[in-house]
Amino acid sequence: MRESERPPLAGSDRILLPVRWLAVLLLPFLLVAAGILILLPGRTAEFFAWPIAPPLTAMVLGAAYVGGIVFFAAVVLTRDWHRVRRGFLPVFVFATLLGIATALHMDKFTLNLPFVAWAALYATTPFLVAWAAIVQRPADPGTPAPLDTEIPALLAWCLVGVGAIAAVTGLTMFVVPTAFIELWGWDLTPLTARTVGAILSLTGFVNVAMIVDRRWSSYRALYAAQLVSLAFLLFAVLVRRDDMHWERPAAWGFVALLCMALVLYGGFAAWAERTMRRSALPTDAAVSNAHRP
Repeated sequence: MRESERPPLAGSDRILLPVRWLAVLLLPFLLVAAGILILLPGRTAEFFAWPIAPPLTAMVLGAAYVGGIVFFAAVVLTRDWHRVRRGFLPVFVFATLLGIATALHMDKFTLNLPFVAWAALYATTPFLVAWAAIVQRPADPGTPAPLDTEIPALLAWCLVGVGAIAAVTGLTMFVVPTAFIELWGWDLTPLTARTVGAILSLTGFVNVAMIVDRRWSSYRALYAAQLVSLAFLLFAVLVRRDDMHWERPAAWGFVALLCMALVLYGGFAAWAERTMRRSALPTDAAVSNAHRP
């Protein structure tokens, strides 16, 4: 079929090929970065764009990249735009903040090949992700998927509130990083404080779209990415527990919030999946009528 004969994008729920290719392009960067940060967190001076200390911070950033791998794999594999649409705003915020942090702290980076890749990635990704979200916007039909469920309004607003707290904390941390250095659960510099702030902002912006979109199908891929990322964050804290300042309340608070988020988000996702699948099961009456001669 020629391009001129293809159905229009509006309401088609179709993902354009260039948007899929954008995800394909980003995945190798995320895979390599996550591998270095999680498997070799103490050797970032050699293999990454800048020396990250303590190694716990490197693993925290790696956990965010693991979530990104899950999300962009969904962009490549899914057929429906609305199933991944709500992830592009959080990615845009995250990439923009890290791009700004790079410009503000150029003296902390190592002039090596990983830095060239890092700089190229964060100089272009915000614009590419914004472009993808804009050109794809008309494709969302705004209707539930064939197998779907609606998130109750009260639950949606609670999740929006949780996300708002994370986003405000992350943005504040990014704007005034020095205010958190002496209080945080492990050692930070202005650059790593801004990096952690960007990660918190990424997670915080995931739920904001529930104000206008309560289809569970719009968030399945995002919550899968978040749950995997949270699991890796807890793994990072366990492995690098000696990097934590356990005498600081923020250390225990961080772990408590991670555990709470994993339980709450996991419970919410399990409830949504169960509700969605129950809605697809035929009722007893329907089964009886179907077998009636």
